[in-house]
Amino acid sequence: MAAGNGRNGTRVVVTGMGAISPIGLTVEKFWESALEGKSGISILESFDHSSYPVHVAGEIKDFDPEQYMDRRDARRMGRFSQFAIAATKQALTHAELDMDTVNRDRVGVLIGNGIGGLQESQAAVRTLDTRGGMKIDPFYFPKMLPNMAAAHIALQFGARGYNNTVITACAAGTQAIGDALDLVRSGRVDAVITGGTEAALTEVGLCGFAVIRALSTNNDVPPEKVSRPFDAKRDGFVAGEAAGILVLENLVHAKARNAPILAEISGYGACNDAYHVVAPREDGDGARRAMAEALRDAGVETTDIDYINAHGTSTELNDKSETTAIKKLFGEDAYKVPISSTKSMIGHSFGAAGAIESIAVIQTIRTGWIHPTINLEHPDPDCDLDYVPNEKRQTDVKVVLKNSFGFGGQNACLVYKRYED
Repeated sequence: MAAGNGRNGTRVVVTGMGAISPIGLTVEKFWESALEGKSGISILESFDHSSYPVHVAGEIKDFDPEQYMDRRDARRMGRFSQFAIAATKQALTHAELDMDTVNRDRVGVLIGNGIGGLQESQAAVRTLDTRGGMKIDPFYFPKMLPNMAAAHIALQFGARGYNNTVITACAAGTQAIGDALDLVRSGRVDAVITGGTEAALTEVGLCGFAVIRALSTNNDVPPEKVSRPFDAKRDGFVAGEAAGILVLENLVHAKARNAPILAEISGYGACNDAYHVVAPREDGDGARRAMAEALRDAGVETTDIDYINAHGTSTELNDKSETTAIKKLFGEDAYKVPISSTKSMIGHSFGAAGAIESIAVIQTIRTGWIHPTINLEHPDPDCDLDYVPNEKRQTDVKVVLKNSFGFGGQNACLVYKRYED
């Protein structure tokens, strides 16, 4: 296995993590629940869905923003920004990164987001229709704009370096982390607060995905059984919300301040299918190319991969095409690599998905435990790889491939490694 020290020899490590998810509001609780195969899918409580065909989601029901920020600031943020601030506060604490002791001009922020403040947009339109346009919340735009999660992180924590938002649908969280990797490699920053956040559980969001038949409408099973990636009876994904934040640092910078080093991030690949607005290529070629580029960038071979954290949405097309892509790239070795889908437990959190799933990847490297793909009960001949069904598995994991694929043909993949000095 090659060293994989980056395009210019710069090594980049993860020093902190923060998680807000339907199965836990900390990294520790999220990971404990994931290993238990605990589902965060439940009946929606935030709005009346009785007239719609979809009734379940990966909803965060016990989040109190005032545990992470003052009430005045919280009221001026969209829910997705509140999630991002909470996860960032956790990540900076985990990284032992005191912003007063570093050059703030060289700390960047790069966040993935798919939709922005959809809840706030729906509320604004309703106010417009019922009370008139001049009654709209004056903070509507600061709450709604997708870049405001990154902006609020900069404001709250004083990160004055490069700041950007990646808006590439379901690949956004992974692509943001990959772009952050390249940003550190470029030498423009010493550290980046990166990841993804999403809070799009609204009537318009639910109906928008339902009318294109992307969501599961299986109302005949308990909510926790609805999301079933790679299972023959899957019928669509379950919408969710979450935030996952990582602190990435130049290794030299991290070691100079004696930071905790959780893992190394060494490879990134991204491309586009150029095929369809919402459907992936059935032959998985775009996914294959993104995976191959991530491995090449990391300086590893397919035989070095110990685990794949799949995109694994629980849709008919995605699970089949991702499986096909893995087979094309890995050949017969595809059957030897354990694969699992975090979405089986928390649903699909769109722009946050790749980030919260990256936390699962890093925890796998640190602990040697692979979380299961729950609800995998009916074999699908088109999905015949090792998806770690229903029970966690202990094994030695040194190198992991993380996949994310999104609407518009977006493909983004990362390679994480166990850190070795």
